[in-house]
Amino acid sequence: PDILDKLFSIIQQRKKDLPENSYTSSLFKKGTTYIAQKVIEEAGEAALAASSKSKEDTISEIADLMYHTMVLMSSKEITPKEIWSELQARQTSK
Repeated sequence: PDILDKLFSIIQQRKKDLPENSYTSSLFKKGTTYIAQKVIEEAGEAALAASSKSKEDTISEIADLMYHTMVLMSSKEITPKEIWSELQARQTSK
C-alpha cells in the first residue's frame, strides 16, 4: 500500500498543478467520463492478458488498471483510505 499512497499523492499533485506534458494532467483535462472509459479499457486489457498472455504482460496491464483507477478515484474525490475502509468493512461483515 505504501507505493499506492505515494502514487495517489503524485496524482493529486498533478490534478492540482496540471503540468504540461503530463499524461495524468491530460486525463484530468479530458474529464471523469474519459477517465472512466480508460478504466474500462484497461480492465479489458488486464483480463485479456490474464487469459492469454504472460505473467509479465498481466502484471503490466494490472498496473495500468490500478493507475487509471486511482486517477478516477482522484477525479471523484475518493481517497485510498476510503477504499481501504470499505474493504475492511466487507471483511469484518462476512
